[in-house]
Amino acid sequence: MVSGERGSTYLSALEAAEAHFPDQARLVQRLFYVNEAFHSMCEDLAAAAQALAHVEELSDAVREARRLEYAGLVDALLKEMREAIAQSKIVVLRRAPVSPKLR
Repeated sequence: MVSGERGSTYLSALEAAEAHFPDQARLVQRLFYVNEAFHSMCEDLAAAAQALAHVEELSDAVREARRLEYAGLVDALLKEMREAIAQSKIVVLRRAPVSPKLR
């Protein structure tokens, strides 16, 4: 996504993700800041959503094709982000190694 200021691009990518996952805003924020892949998905989502919002400005010849393309991209990104959010909630439990003295 292109913006005049890096800060506004950064925040709009986070805001785009939060708008789609309002019930999980804190988790989205954490993933945004600590998971580079999730951060990239947020930026891609913001760019695709912005392109979709401006599709009416395109010529008649390409408008519907682009609308389908951008809507498909948004849907695919949201699915991938849902999976990343779900995976981040998984806690792996491991048993502590048994000390040889305790055997």
